[in-house]
Amino acid sequence: MQLSNRYKIQLLTLTVSFLLMSCGVSKSPEATQKDATEQPDRISSDAKSTSEKSSSENRKGEIQLSAEEIQQSGVKVTAIHPEKVSDQLTLSANITANQDRIAFVAPRVEGKLIKVTANLGDQVKAGQSLAVVDSIQMGEARAEYRHAQSELKLAEANFQRIDKLYKEDVVPQRQWLESKNAFERAQTSAKEGADHLHILVGSSDTGISTFVITAPFSGVVIEKDAVMGELAKPEGKLFTIADLSTVWIEADVSEKDLGKLAIGSAATVTVSSFPDESFKGKVSYVSSIFDKETRTIKARIELPNPDRKLRIDMFARAVIDLTSAREAIILPQEAVLLVQGQSTVYVQTENGFEARAVEVGEQLNKGVVITSGLNAGEQVVTGGAYALKSRQLKSQIGDAD
Repeated sequence: MQLSNRYKIQLLTLTVSFLLMSCGVSKSPEATQKDATEQPDRISSDAKSTSEKSSSENRKGEIQLSAEEIQQSGVKVTAIHPEKVSDQLTLSANITANQDRIAFVAPRVEGKLIKVTANLGDQVKAGQSLAVVDSIQMGEARAEYRHAQSELKLAEANFQRIDKLYKEDVVPQRQWLESKNAFERAQTSAKEGADHLHILVGSSDTGISTFVITAPFSGVVIEKDAVMGELAKPEGKLFTIADLSTVWIEADVSEKDLGKLAIGSAATVTVSSFPDESFKGKVSYVSSIFDKETRTIKARIELPNPDRKLRIDMFARAVIDLTSAREAIILPQEAVLLVQGQSTVYVQTENGFEARAVEVGEQLNKGVVITSGLNAGEQVVTGGAYALKSRQLKSQIGDAD
């Protein structure tokens, strides 16, 4: 009985040991072969992922746009080449009236202003009434003129009567000579009165003591000192009229730049009031006198102003073409953008568009001079650059996330 139980215990122990050994058996040859087959596939997949990542890193910074996106964004690409441009001189200037077409209007004789018809800023025509003046001196001059005219008529009639009688031998020669002399004196007096009146008022009209002050030419009333009821005097001025169809731009030129400046040089003028417009003119005068304190000389640019947009005493920026010339790469202003504080342009590549940092020089009428960062023949975005900048910044924000 006891042997039988011992035998059973040994048998159970052997069974448990066999089961434990079965759990520790290694994989079958088939499983091992399967793992060996799958491992190269995983290596190939990892290599492919690494290659794509490397390719993506090589294209990092380039902006990808489809043909449709390029068209919708208005992107325009131009092959750049150096251009021959004149050196330019940029000056701060001031707008003044054309001094050959400005008039200070004052009466020729003292009088009281009884009517003022022109206002500050009015556009007036030549001969248009500006004011009416009542003058005692004018009244006296007109009275003398009328008296002289009356005496002339009387003397003329008397001479004609005496002349007829003299020819008929009715009156003596002495009486004929006296009549003739009186007629001639009356003619002289009448002419003197008419001349005096014409000097005072510009005409021999039939008014009493008033006269009209008129505009000497067409222009704009830029100053007005006429006040109704005040005394107008010849030494003062009632109005200042300027013909603003042309204006002068006056600028100070330094001594070192004087040798490059020439009469007739083309100039472009801009003002802050009209930032999108430019006004073309020419250098018409260079002074012969230096300012002792600033060591500069006055230069004048004359330019047409048909729309009256340029106003007197406006500040202006004048760019004058000098006699020297050079070659430079020039891009439109809208092609050069500021990206993270750096002047940047976009260059078309095989894979897209590359943001390229550049160095800029002076700004010319044609655009901005690029001093470094670009090569002749490269395809540069000259229109729609803002769309590329927006895409670039958006991509950079995505990478940061």
